[in-house]
Amino acid sequence: MNNAIALKTILVKEIRRFTRIWPQTLLPPAITTSLYFLIFGKLIGDRIGLVNGVSYMDYIVPGVILMSVISHSYANVVSSFYSTKFQRHIEELLVAPVPNWVILAGYIGGGVTRGILVGCVVAGISMLFTDLSVLHWWPTVLVFVLTSVLFALAGFVNAIFADSFDDISIIPNFVLTPLSYLGGVFYSVAMLPDIWQQVALGNPILYLINAFRYGLIGISDIDVYMALMMVIGFVVILIGFCLWLLAKGVGIKT
Repeated sequence: MNNAIALKTILVKEIRRFTRIWPQTLLPPAITTSLYFLIFGKLIGDRIGLVNGVSYMDYIVPGVILMSVISHSYANVVSSFYSTKFQRHIEELLVAPVPNWVILAGYIGGGVTRGILVGCVVAGISMLFTDLSVLHWWPTVLVFVLTSVLFALAGFVNAIFADSFDDISIIPNFVLTPLSYLGGVFYSVAMLPDIWQQVALGNPILYLINAFRYGLIGISDIDVYMALMMVIGFVVILIGFCLWLLAKGVGIKT
C-alpha cells in the first residue's frame, strides 16, 4: 500500500509538472508538426509523388509522430530528474522508505504519459492533412508505448550522469535529433546508395520508425519482428541499468 501511494504521488507530480505548462509542452509539437506536414507533406510531397506505393504525406506521418514521442519522452524525464537533483529534492526520496523501482517507475511513467499525449496530439494534427488509418493495431500500439518507455529510460540515465543543465541538452541536440532525422522519417532506406543503406542499418531509431510505419500503413524497410525484439531488449537492459545506478547512488549520493 505504501509503495502504491508513493508511486501515485511521484506520477501525479510528474504529470502535473508538464500539464500545468501545456502551452510550453503540448502546444509547440502541434505547431511544429503542422509545419512539417505543410512544407514536407504538401509542398514537397506533391513533387515527390509516391514512395513505396503510398503518397509521400502518408509515408512521413508515422515517422513524424514517433519522432515527437521520442523527443518529449526523453526531455520530460531528463529535465525533471535532473531538476530534482539540482534542487536537492532527491534527498527526500533517498531518506524515505521508497524502493528504487517505485522512484524509477514514477519518473518513467511521467515521461511516457507526456510522450503518448504529444504523440496523440501529433496524430490528431496529421488527420487534418491525411485520412490515414491504422492497418495493424497491435504493432502500432506496442511500438508506440515501448518507444516512449525506452527513451524515458534513456533520459533517466542522462539525468543521473548530468552535472549541469548543459549536460542534459547535449544528447538530445547532438545524438537524438540527428539519429531521428537520419532514421528514415522523410525517406525510404531503399533510396540510399548501398553503402549508406548499410550505415543506416546501424541507427536504432530506423527500426522503431519502420516498425511503427508498418503498423500504420503496412510498409517497412526492415524486419518488424526483429525491431520489436530489439526495443524490448533495450527496455529490459535499461531498466536493469537504471535500477543498478539508483542502488549504487551514482550521481545522486555525495
